[in-house]
Amino acid sequence: MKIDVLTLFPDMFAPMTQSMIGKALDKGTVEFNAVDFRQYSHDKHNHVDDTPYGGGAGMLLKPEPLFEAMDDLNAQTPGPKRVILLDPAGRKFDHVAAKELAQEEHLVFICGHYEGYDERIRSLVTDEFSLGDFVLTGGELPAMMMIDATVRFVPGVLGNAESAATDSFENGLLNYPEYTRPATYRGMDVPAVLQSGNHQLIAKWRLKESLRRTYQRRPDLLESMDLDKDAQKLLREVKTEEHTKALEAKLAAKSSEND
Repeated sequence: MKIDVLTLFPDMFAPMTQSMIGKALDKGTVEFNAVDFRQYSHDKHNHVDDTPYGGGAGMLLKPEPLFEAMDDLNAQTPGPKRVILLDPAGRKFDHVAAKELAQEEHLVFICGHYEGYDERIRSLVTDEFSLGDFVLTGGELPAMMMIDATVRFVPGVLGNAESAATDSFENGLLNYPEYTRPATYRGMDVPAVLQSGNHQLIAKWRLKESLRRTYQRRPDLLESMDLDKDAQKLLREVKTEEHTKALEAKLAAKSSEND
């Protein structure tokens, strides 16, 4: 996979040489390039922004630098590209989008600054993405997060391919709790089932605890899920157990008040 980023701050992408992405770059599985589109400005002061027609607060990115930067990219690497604009109005980036983008051979991210873009810049892009309902000073941090989430699904990047398959959201649920050695630490024990060696019981426990964690923290995810009969039964058990725990906690609190 080839990844280009059009940015005013290429030095911000130093983390792209570290950790998992750094290893992918070393192996040649991923190519990464941060392009400073300020070099395509048209005046001696290297301005890439200007005031909006019709008046208003703030400055807008001018079209020429980004169009010409894309012209150079297309000349150097002909062929189809997914060109992504980081914008608060874009599609919300999620696990599904990361897997989708990982299928592409060439991604280009456009990182904005100031108050926005000249609207004509949108004619360059194939996709607009947002990380959520908040505003950042620029598109660099969202681009890094999207790249990190996407590259994990590129074949050959993760040392263990099963790592991505067991991530939270892979099956629509949050991940189950996980443990490693020692079996007991500061009075906290690893669940006995995980030490049993019974893989069927372990798989059932993991599914139930994934359902529990999702029910506790992201119940909205369960609303759109089509669970099979076994998972539905486990979810009913989880709800009963959680309801019982809530009642017990309430009774204990009331008893404590009376004492």
